[in-house]
Amino acid sequence: MIIALEEHYVDPEVARHFKEGGPEARDAALRERLHDVGALRIREMDEVGIDIQVLSHSAPATQRLDADTAPAVARAANDRLRETVRASNGRFEAFATLPSANPRAAADELERAVTELGFKGAMIHGLTNGKFIDAREFWPIFERAQALDVPIYIHPAVPHPAVVEAYYRDYLKDFPGLLTAAWGFTVETATQGIRLVLSGVFEQYPALKIILGHLGESLPFSAWRIDMALARQGNRKSAFRDTFRNHFWITTSGNFSTPALLCSLLEMGADRILFSVDYPFVPNPPGVRWMADLPVSPEDREKILSGNAKRLLKI
Repeated sequence: MIIALEEHYVDPEVARHFKEGGPEARDAALRERLHDVGALRIREMDEVGIDIQVLSHSAPATQRLDADTAPAVARAANDRLRETVRASNGRFEAFATLPSANPRAAADELERAVTELGFKGAMIHGLTNGKFIDAREFWPIFERAQALDVPIYIHPAVPHPAVVEAYYRDYLKDFPGLLTAAWGFTVETATQGIRLVLSGVFEQYPALKIILGHLGESLPFSAWRIDMALARQGNRKSAFRDTFRNHFWITTSGNFSTPALLCSLLEMGADRILFSVDYPFVPNPPGVRWMADLPVSPEDREKILSGNAKRLLKI
């Protein structure tokens, strides 16, 4: 069985709140696949043997909406997504979109999505109106996630404008991908992962579960060095590496690198890695073919392809 759990779609009513176009606005085939949650998507799953996609709204989602607007927009989008899941005859599951600018409403919407709609957790895209999600004002979301025993998937979005100006502006004309999946997404989301560990949220909520995509946004490669540097004089005591390995799961979304996966296996263990494609930004066939040829045991391959997702998401 193959379960893919960072697979995106676009809700037209959410999308209309954003004037700027992302990659889907420039690419007709990508736009078609983001809006399709029916025959085309299922056919492309069937062609490679993907049994279940866990659907999540593409960035930008409701993290970019204000505290008054976001709750109703998120609620309606989640209701529509529930109907999509219901109509799929078991081919789709879902992560909720949350109105994170209104943390109390976001926590309540997470509970509704899990207990009433049957969703498997939630996905949060990047900054919430310029703020990292580790800020204490957002902790009600994590408190509720722990109580519900569901994970929060921290997904990239476009970096803060000040970071764009300082780090990337010089090269964006010729290399627009540098801002997003080539590097900007990784830096922004890895920073969010580090901030979550250092914030103390896992001490407050010791059963909290976080998912990062793209093989952990480079953090498995860097965990030892981060841990070592934070142990130097002048730093408050932090068990960074242990906390990261105990509270985070990572997915293969859009990062079909055998060396990177083997590093992740050594650092995280096979129980912490889940298969994802990042459809439709990445096509299905390369990811499934890559998994078939990995130099891992049949038991570990089964865990990555579906076993870990079944346990984490209770599928």
